[in-house]
Amino acid sequence: MLLEDLVGTAETVTSTRSRLAKVQALADVLRRLDAAEIAPAVGFLVGKPRQGRVGVGWRSVSGALGDPAADATLTVAEFDALFDRLVRVSGSGSDAARASALRDVTSRATAREQDFIARVLMGEIRTGALEGVLTDAIAAAADRGVDAVRRAAMLSGDLGETARLALTGSEQDLADVGLVVGRPVLPMLAATASTPTEALAGTGEASVEYKLDGARIQVHRSGDDVRIFTRTLADVTHRLPEVVEIVRRMPADRVILDGETLSLDEDGAPRPFQETMSRFGADAARDTILHPWFFDVLHVDGRDLLEEPLSLRIAELERIAPAHRIPGEITTDPDAAERVSRDALAAGHEGVVVKAIGSPYAAGRRGSSWVKVKPVHTFDLVVLACEWGSGRRSGMLSNLHLGALDATGEFGEAGSYVMVGKTFKGLTDAVLAWQTERFQEIELRRTANTVWVDPVTVVEIAIDGVQRSSRYPGGIALRFARVRHYREDKPPAEADTIQTLRALLRE
Repeated sequence: MLLEDLVGTAETVTSTRSRLAKVQALADVLRRLDAAEIAPAVGFLVGKPRQGRVGVGWRSVSGALGDPAADATLTVAEFDALFDRLVRVSGSGSDAARASALRDVTSRATAREQDFIARVLMGEIRTGALEGVLTDAIAAAADRGVDAVRRAAMLSGDLGETARLALTGSEQDLADVGLVVGRPVLPMLAATASTPTEALAGTGEASVEYKLDGARIQVHRSGDDVRIFTRTLADVTHRLPEVVEIVRRMPADRVILDGETLSLDEDGAPRPFQETMSRFGADAARDTILHPWFFDVLHVDGRDLLEEPLSLRIAELERIAPAHRIPGEITTDPDAAERVSRDALAAGHEGVVVKAIGSPYAAGRRGSSWVKVKPVHTFDLVVLACEWGSGRRSGMLSNLHLGALDATGEFGEAGSYVMVGKTFKGLTDAVLAWQTERFQEIELRRTANTVWVDPVTVVEIAIDGVQRSSRYPGGIALRFARVRHYREDKPPAEADTIQTLRALLRE
């Protein structure tokens, strides 16, 4: 299949609000794929190539984008082969080799294909092809039951391989997919609530547990073989030897654990999230010790526990890992839930997760059985630039470049603004239309993708925190930024400062 066909489908999915229309468009393209193209195509549609991250940044991608081709000739298989090629590159001369590989492919791509290629490589795909919609499309294309497809995807942790199996295999092949020690499953996800009391009202009796500001891990042990996976199912076993040793000492021969790992300071308080994440990079900081904390167990010594109630899973967790269970309390009392939340915040953690005590482990699902509650930070920042949108946001200025005030001149000229992140989240159609018109009125300069503006517009941004980053001059980046509303009443000189944001690293 030509990559152009896949790109066209992605654009169709983005431009429609109808879930049925999305499913139909995706099912149509899935039916037309060759067997070897199915898994790669699914990965591209959801922005998760089967090869994972391939070590290229925006500078490499933008440098490789020359004049687009006039005609579409590039295939899905050739784009997939580019990822294979990039993964294999290492050692001396790797930057030049990656650049050459990128140019070989992008020079044959049309303008819309180049845009798609860049967004897949940069992890910025926003097609609207959510995995749930694509799961329904796989079922429709293969004429299989949605529940059977969803179950296989959850237990295999691989939507692309599930699609290949559904479209080329039998119903029994799909049904045979099960929980396997050593093969990661998609993690259960939590909904949100504004207070523990609100969350408890929805769950009934619940385990109210600390929400740690760490990295999600899923740990599989079979005898002495221990493997550790991230929330995206990447294998990071070799980066966390201290966690491996802790799990090897547990009184279970075969086990699957779900939890978090984080770095602690001398007083046992959590260090900034970025210090924890430093252990997951290529140049891991080995002097940072990570401590594992577990909140669920999916399998113990031949017994699958996915369908068992949380109360039983907690009991098993207490038996095999009492020293490493996340703090919490089982209760029906809103006052007790609020107290646990206050204790978690006082200890430096993010908040709490309220979990219905009778709930099964719904791998890969976000339901009402788990509800996270954490305070939201809001800051007034200044818009420095805005990028043109794609798909259904084509022709609209969408992705905001956000700056904090440098009141002291610590990072440049006093009174200037220091970029701290980007966001396209929280923007309604009305706001998109307004900012598209407004920012072109105060435009300073532009490139093909970005309009730089006079820094006079203040916007209130909600974030979950900040993390250290070498990408921006202030040394920090926003975490999970989303727009609350524009502050037309506020002058840019009253925006929050870079110093205030940096102080969050110490909280």
